Amino acid sequence: MTEIEIIVDAIQEKKGKNVCSLDLRPVGTAITDHFVICNADSTTQVGAIADNIEERMIEKCNRKVYRMQGKENGFWVILDYLNIVVHIFQTEYRNFYRLEELWADAKIEEYKEEE
Repeated sequence: MTEIEIIVDAIQEKKGKNVCSLDLRPVGTAITDHFVICNADSTTQVGAIADNIEERMIEKCNRKVYRMQGKENGFWVILDYLNIVVHIFQTEYRNFYRLEELWADAKIEEYKEEE
């Protein structure tokens, strides 16, 4: 499994929605190689998704998050793994910021929600 697949799996375990990854490498001006983006309906779920990603990345990749922001409020949590930055939004904030549209040049991969 790739690190992105591990992150996506960790998101889906906690029922994150609208999961996608953006390959930013061809863009050239990006601060990272990949974004992984998802949303959840409550601050509690946003926190649970962030916690699960952290646990899975340590367990399966031996990687700790380099930097994290937003966990104290749960509206938009950012987990920075240097080459991958994960954005976990509360649904209304994802709809407002529309991060994917800001990086329209990036190749996007969408992941089906698990049944």
